[in-house]
Order: sequence, then C-alpha cells, then structure tokens
Amino acid sequence: MDDVCGLPSGGNVPIAARAVPPEGAPPGLPPRVVVTEPAAELIRELVGRHGPVMFHQSGGCCDGSAPMCYPDGEFRVGQRDILVGEVDLALGDRAGGDRADGDRVGDGPGAPPGDDDEELSSSSSSSPRFRVWISGSQFETWKHTQLVLDAVPGRGSGFSLENPTGRRFLSRARMFDAQEQEALAAFPPRTGADLDV
Repeated sequence: MDDVCGLPSGGNVPIAARAVPPEGAPPGLPPRVVVTEPAAELIRELVGRHGPVMFHQSGGCCDGSAPMCYPDGEFRVGQRDILVGEVDLALGDRAGGDRADGDRVGDGPGAPPGDDDEELSSSSSSSPRFRVWISGSQFETWKHTQLVLDAVPGRGSGFSLENPTGRRFLSRARMFDAQEQEALAAFPPRTGADLDV
C-alpha cells in the first residue's frame, strides 16, 4: 500500500497511521483501516478535549454512512459488531512498518522490535489508541475494502464529537487486491462477542 490515499477528485492525502497488526500476523499483512493526516490531527484534538475515543462506521440513514466518533465506551458495541482495526496514533506509521525515509510510510509487519503489548495497549490522551467498529452486516459489504478514515471541512454528523469543530470525518475506501484478500482471510477480524467491550 502506498503512503497516500488517492482522492476521487485527484491528488492525495498522506497516511498518518495504520491499524496495529493482529497478533501473529505475517509481515506485510494489509491493515483493514488507515488514518490520514487530517483525521489524525482532528482525533488528537478531540482526545485532548474528551479523553480516549472510539469510532463506529455508521450504516447510513440520518448519519449518512459517516464514521462516528464517540468518547470511548459511550457507544454500546454489539456482539455482532466487527472490530475493523485498532489504531495507535503514538505509533503512527510504525504500526504499518518501518519508514523507508523520514517522510514516507513503509509497508512492514508492525511495531518495531522491542515494543511490548503493554506499551501498545496504552489509551491515554498522550497516546491516543482507539478502535474502529462496523456492524457485522455492513462489514460483509465492505470486507473487500480498506477503510480510510479521513477528515474534511464541513459539519459533523449526528452526535459525533467533531460536530462543532467545522470539520467532519469521512470514510474513503481502497479495494484490496486478490492477494491481500487471501492474506486477510487467515486473520478474520474480532467481534464484540470476542472482546470485553
């Protein structure tokens, strides 16, 4: 995967962070969720104001299929909801591999050697780690795509925390190729029933 997200209108947005790889994942396993620089900036701002956050990808209706940001634990995750990914902005691009240079994000296996699970599980305002969820039925439709969490100017949806900021979160998607889909099939995402949420 590239270090940028291509936009429908042309141009691109830099990727700031990738989901932490699942335990035991092979090198190069593509993350199911990535976060752009504008989204990471907005998330850090919201974490500074509200503490740890979580996301649930809305299924439409009044939320307009928007990624909804809530204080961590405020949205009740169902047993069939799917954990698309867990992102640690303190790790940034290191969650997706080593950098090839100072400005580009690489495609490596995960956090650098020496990091332990205790350090990775930190969820404070100085180390904003958050989970991204989606309903099970919606995941079935989206499972062939990587969720790209972005932020753009505009008014947020519903009760999402960014509503008064003048910016809103936006879901973009990148299709996984056949090889990526095969690799991901060996590491199915966890559900709300699998986790103590």
